[in-house]
Amino acid sequence: MSNLMGAPVAIMALVKIAEDAKLSGIAKLMFGRYQLGSVPGLQLIKYLGSGVNGGFSVKPSALHQGIFAAFNNQQEAEQFLHGSALLHWYRDHADDFFTTQLQTYSCKGSWGGKSLPIYDAQIPTGAIASLTRASIKPWYAQQFWSKAPPAETELKHTSGCLLAAGVGEAPLLRQATFTIWESEVAMNDYARSGSHLKAIQAAHLHHYFSESMFARFKPINPQGSWGGHAFG
Repeated sequence: MSNLMGAPVAIMALVKIAEDAKLSGIAKLMFGRYQLGSVPGLQLIKYLGSGVNGGFSVKPSALHQGIFAAFNNQQEAEQFLHGSALLHWYRDHADDFFTTQLQTYSCKGSWGGKSLPIYDAQIPTGAIASLTRASIKPWYAQQFWSKAPPAETELKHTSGCLLAAGVGEAPLLRQATFTIWESEVAMNDYARSGSHLKAIQAAHLHHYFSESMFARFKPINPQGSWGGHAFG
């Protein structure tokens, strides 16, 4: 991993907050960003809610949350992972807590006007991670959400999917899906077939999104648990 120390690195953190800390967890989602202060090397940060059971749903979850952040290099990403008071709180009040560092090898589009720098465009062998996010035009929300549940159902039963989480910045209109796969072949088999393919084709045909980003990563040092699966 030493060759990554000077390269741009992102992180994804996912948490299922314990029931007895639910109200404090909601407050963290709403106001936690104001407690961060100055974070060295931070280029992008998104505080994310989630659908019920951590899925891609119109019904929000009071317990599932996430943070996506991009840094100048791995050292700064690790300082945030291990030194952030907010992440420490999540760890201490979680039934599930998962983190991974992410090295971008492909990124199309933007998030809040920012794209992710590519460190190495070579497709990695072994596991890969995927982040697909979109700002949905309000007048297309109904059409978009009519196609989302079948795609999520298929995702849960797809061979090769190691982790899947539905997250978003705002209910209904700013959504994202984060997944980890055994290989890029496994991810492509899902993405290019069934309900997911139909949803993507409809989105492109009818221009559902005002902004979107499709990023692929090499996951580095995934740790913790999510959805009954342990990592690390």
